[in-house]
Amino acid sequence: MIVVATAGHVDHGKSSLIRALTGRDPDRLAEERRRGLTLDLGFAWCDLPGGPRAAFVDVPGHERYLHTMLAGLGPVRAALLVVAADEGWAAQSAEHADVLAALAVPHLILVITRSDLADPEPAAAAARRRLRARGLPVAATVATSARTGDGLDALRTALGRLAPAFPPAPGPVRLWVDRAFSLPGAGTVVTGTLPTGTLRAGDRVELCPARTQDSVGVVRELHVCERAVADATGPTRVAVNLRRVTLDAVPRGTALLTPDAWVTTTETDIRLHGTGNAQPPALPEAVMCHIGTARRPARLRRLADDLARLRLSAPVPLHVGDRLAVRDPSSRVVLGATVLDPMPAPFSGRGAAARRRTVLESATGRPVLSDELAHRGLARSADLRRLGVPLPEDPDEPQWRIDPAHRHTLTERLLALVQAHEKEPAGAPELTRARVRDALGLPDAGVIDLLTSPRLTERHGRIALAGAPLPAGLRRAADIARRELAVAGPRTPTEQRWRELGVSRDELHALNRHGVLVRLAQGVHLTPDAVERAVAVLRGLAPPFRVSEARAALDAPRRVVVPLLEHLDHHGVTEKVSADGHRRLR
Repeated sequence: MIVVATAGHVDHGKSSLIRALTGRDPDRLAEERRRGLTLDLGFAWCDLPGGPRAAFVDVPGHERYLHTMLAGLGPVRAALLVVAADEGWAAQSAEHADVLAALAVPHLILVITRSDLADPEPAAAAARRRLRARGLPVAATVATSARTGDGLDALRTALGRLAPAFPPAPGPVRLWVDRAFSLPGAGTVVTGTLPTGTLRAGDRVELCPARTQDSVGVVRELHVCERAVADATGPTRVAVNLRRVTLDAVPRGTALLTPDAWVTTTETDIRLHGTGNAQPPALPEAVMCHIGTARRPARLRRLADDLARLRLSAPVPLHVGDRLAVRDPSSRVVLGATVLDPMPAPFSGRGAAARRRTVLESATGRPVLSDELAHRGLARSADLRRLGVPLPEDPDEPQWRIDPAHRHTLTERLLALVQAHEKEPAGAPELTRARVRDALGLPDAGVIDLLTSPRLTERHGRIALAGAPLPAGLRRAADIARRELAVAGPRTPTEQRWRELGVSRDELHALNRHGVLVRLAQGVHLTPDAVERAVAVLRGLAPPFRVSEARAALDAPRRVVVPLLEHLDHHGVTEKVSADGHRRLR
């Protein structure tokens, strides 16, 4: 289906054109029909030559209803710009063309109406000249007369030529509600333009913004062009009957979303667009933001001539690369903007805005994995999907993804951290994953797994230099510890026995740091090999097993087995499955 919105000056014949094309009156309201003036969005459709169907969103042309016109154009990718042959280019012709340019509507047909009243060519030539100045390409120019029917077949043919540009589009659902009403026996029904994705009966959809505690609805039924369907795939116009949703929860501007597929945010960093090569003109701090059918009062903080942070009054669902319009309510200036980052970090500290400007200058505004990782350095796979970045389906998808340059920087910092730790006194705290996470400012200790270097090793949660020789001062203590543990096995020496052997507490700490020993508790140590052998023994137990069963299998005292199991719990080898200490291996 091709979904097309109208645009143009008031009383230039937009609604008459749609009536003549479709045989349906897009003016739904009694007052509209009485006054002959479109006041709200209207909808109609028709079949085109060759089989495709065109659905039309008719918008009001009066200057008072610019916000309604923006709601009609927001979700669509094609438009008919209507100019009357007998009046030519007019005030709202210019204003609506500015909106088309701001939203970067890619497919535009110029329609000269009332061609039976005047020569259409002067109006067409003037309109094309003004559209070129705004950078708007015109796919076709068609002269029509709704009264005589001249040019309507040519317009249907021109619309049909657009069909290849509107194939079924996969992706997550974001249906912007443009109308909501209630039907007896059915409940809440919403209509809207579905650009991408597929809706099916029974689907759960998130509502944004959520106006009730429960922000999820369920699709009961779907209708396309007044016919019930089992599913609807964008691009299309669709009516959705919702369960568990009240009428006041879905006013115009609400979005129905695939759950967990969008960033719902009140802050976003954007790139503003001027006309042609001109820089974007100045805007006040208080602006109106339009995306889809939503409009939000917003605060604009300019970071550069073309970069800004937008703070919205209520959340909207965004992907990187989304196009929105920013309007000055007093001057009626409308600018286009591209979403660069709908998950921006808050400004913190002096110079934060300048640092952010430097980062955004290289942002492409394209939802591409390499671009987003270059921009962010590090990101969760789930967040990348919510940003609109396509990722391959992978059952073993990594939790984190990292930019190669950022990986190199972090790895070098980790090496420097480990090298400095090797020089710390014998009693210094061990370099655990938690300490590395905090020292490098990582959001999660799992990121350490992405920092690979042949110069680093990790055993039992301690990170050290691979192959680093044991300091001469520790070799005697290491030899004593190995001999004693080889004899004692899992019945590891007590603190008193270590003192008798002449191995101090500081030396035991240092042997742990260098990977010679694994500390389970104060005075309780095993060799790494002994820990691995204990895990192999535990794998032979039927899960879940009790501490007493582990003691019997390992032939070890409770003072060793309990801290050993807690150590294995901490490192994800075992896990508790009951409050009384039953465990199983992961």
